[in-house]
Amino acid sequence: MENRIKELREGRGLTQEQLAKRMGVSRQTIISIEAGRYNPSLLLAHRLACEFGKIIEELFDFSNPEGGMKDE
Repeated sequence: MENRIKELREGRGLTQEQLAKRMGVSRQTIISIEAGRYNPSLLLAHRLACEFGKIIEELFDFSNPEGGMKDE
């Protein structure tokens, strides 16, 4: 799933490690979310949204949840 986590994190001047600590997860989790290899739980998605002052839908693109072509 595509997301804006890296863009928003960098816009705030946060490192992956800093964001991970704020979210209570590992840096590897943040790396995986940013790369689109891992979809966070609803709770973590909510925490991320709150951190950036956004709603979940503004962080994650739900139009393609499986990661394949959008028109498949």
